[in-house]
Amino acid sequence: MHGEGLLKSGLTDAAPSCSSCHGSHNIQKTGDPAAKTGHMKSPETCGACHTTVLKHWEDESTHGELWKEGKDGPVCTTCHMDEHSIADPTSAAMRQHFPGECGNCHKESIISFRDSFHGKATELGWTSVAMCSDCHTPHQNLPASDPRSTVNPANLAATCGKCHENEVNNAGFMTFDPHVLPHDPATRWEIRWIYLFMTGLLLGVFAFFFIHDFLWLQRALVGKMRGEYKAGHGGEGPYVKRFSNAQIWLHISIVTSFLLLAITGLPLKFAVAPWARDMMNVLGGAHAAGLIHRFAAIVTFGYFAAHLLMVFWGAIVKGEKGFFWGWRSMVPNLKDVQDFWGNIKYFLYVGKRPQIDRWAYWEKFDYLAVFWGVAMIGFSGLMLWFPGFFARFVPGWALNAAYIIHSDEALLATGFIFIFHFFHTHLRPESFPMDPVIFTGVMPLEKFKEERPLEYQRLVETKQLEKFLVPAPEKSNLTAAYVFGFIAVAVGIACAVGIFVALWGQFFG
Repeated sequence: MHGEGLLKSGLTDAAPSCSSCHGSHNIQKTGDPAAKTGHMKSPETCGACHTTVLKHWEDESTHGELWKEGKDGPVCTTCHMDEHSIADPTSAAMRQHFPGECGNCHKESIISFRDSFHGKATELGWTSVAMCSDCHTPHQNLPASDPRSTVNPANLAATCGKCHENEVNNAGFMTFDPHVLPHDPATRWEIRWIYLFMTGLLLGVFAFFFIHDFLWLQRALVGKMRGEYKAGHGGEGPYVKRFSNAQIWLHISIVTSFLLLAITGLPLKFAVAPWARDMMNVLGGAHAAGLIHRFAAIVTFGYFAAHLLMVFWGAIVKGEKGFFWGWRSMVPNLKDVQDFWGNIKYFLYVGKRPQIDRWAYWEKFDYLAVFWGVAMIGFSGLMLWFPGFFARFVPGWALNAAYIIHSDEALLATGFIFIFHFFHTHLRPESFPMDPVIFTGVMPLEKFKEERPLEYQRLVETKQLEKFLVPAPEKSNLTAAYVFGFIAVAVGIACAVGIFVALWGQFFG
């Protein structure tokens, strides 16, 4: 800024030159305490021009008070970089630089800030989002107990209202903690226990399915080498109709919206990951990604409502049986426990492969996880989307809890889908590289007999098999299914790799 003012703009009277800062006949090395550019001398040197700022900083800043007392603390060049690199403090580069400088001293605050929406959005280049100096001011940073502080409870409405003009009228919103540390014993017990529950749920689900699927993978590889799986996906037919067109399109909407939610949400979840900012830039920036994320959320609520309507129409209006119990139901029953135990014995080479009915136990888990996920991610997301509305009815700590639930449940959902669900459906040796049935709605009769023997037996015994037999799917439909499926799986695997890279850097980097 000084160089541009002096050399480019011709402001020779207003802009400082070399001697303005270093002196003329009293030049000392910068490290010398007597140097005008030394740490304790820099406020006087800078204040020769910035008189109003210096006065304000001296009289109404904790940093200035430390300096006046002769104690070591932040001075002008601590925040504004060295004398030869002073940049416009309102620029995007400097706004992203400042939190790191504040964090050199305020270590706990920077941890909580970088874990907040404000911190993550700032890291991703969203410069209009609040950062340290927006709330604490750059030259009047006083403790919250000081009545003059911008973060004093009496002044919070004015401070937060600069961005949240409509929300600050709600008492609940004003008790939201922007610097919460959920693992800190001093944090509210509600927030801490929700954090512990979500962490335990995430680790528990991942540990269980890692063991389950590892055992499955090694047994399936052996079975593949032994020739135990004879049926494939292709062939002339006949084929069995398993899914209606409505169910196919419903699943396509699920896949599409989920991928959009993942690629727009994961960069925010792992904002410091090496790939996060590049992904955000591809999406058009953090603001654009937020709009896409909300659009995908609306689609999610839409397909969820459509499915509930389909169940209601079938079970209540048409009076069809078996939606809530029995072989066609997605509700777990004793047979699922038996199948699970039978599979474990099969994986360990001490039993035969269990006879699966229309739905397998892992498919029911996937299905019910959607209900849990939409409820947890959806409702917490709505709270974060409309904090002012919900703050009329809930205290501020509930918004903190919603942030934890939304973030951790989203990680659980994306990690589970992109690792375990993909394995169960497409990547296990019996189905590799992809099972197109959910996109075509049909599967070869021989594969149907091999994978769903009990359902096949029931259709034969009730003489209904014939009405489910259909010709092989058209080549164009099969091609479209594979193209869409491979793109979805590739995007999901790339996201899974990104999650591993981010977690590795977070814990070991």
